[in-house]
Amino acid sequence: MARYRDRGDEAAFRALFERYAGRLEAFFSRGLGPRGREGALDLVQKTFLHVHRARRDYDQERPFKPWIYTIALNVRREEGRRFMRSREVPVDPQDGPEIGVEAAVSSASDRLVRRALGELSDSQREVVLLHWFEGLSFPEIAELLGATVSAVKVRAHRAYGELRRLLGEPG
Repeated sequence: MARYRDRGDEAAFRALFERYAGRLEAFFSRGLGPRGREGALDLVQKTFLHVHRARRDYDQERPFKPWIYTIALNVRREEGRRFMRSREVPVDPQDGPEIGVEAAVSSASDRLVRRALGELSDSQREVVLLHWFEGLSFPEIAELLGATVSAVKVRAHRAYGELRRLLGEPG
């Protein structure tokens, strides 16, 4: 990131894009409902546009991964607010193929987990997505969300408990 920030090195940007675009697409597609893969790709582009615009604000003393996920989380929230303001008719996910996954590839357990994730509060879902699916540590998530590590752990504990309940697993 330092090469891109300081010199506008296109190869450095391309390397960052190749490393994080797929991860961000998966991150976004887990909660987009009817907007699916196309919506996720749009959000990946918006995220990298924000990265480009904010590149001079990046502190090279800090890790890049939490920084880009902070941007992605803000893009996701912004998209959620925009979607809620629009007059689009919500689509029942049970009426169509699963989010970002070919129907033939999606297993019954995948669909159950996706549905259960959709039942969580936004703050709990964010923590689960960032911790379980994106592999961020609790301190990284806390920094990203502007919360304490303890608060993030509490959200995660409650979210995982709620997921167990929704999936019918013993607590």
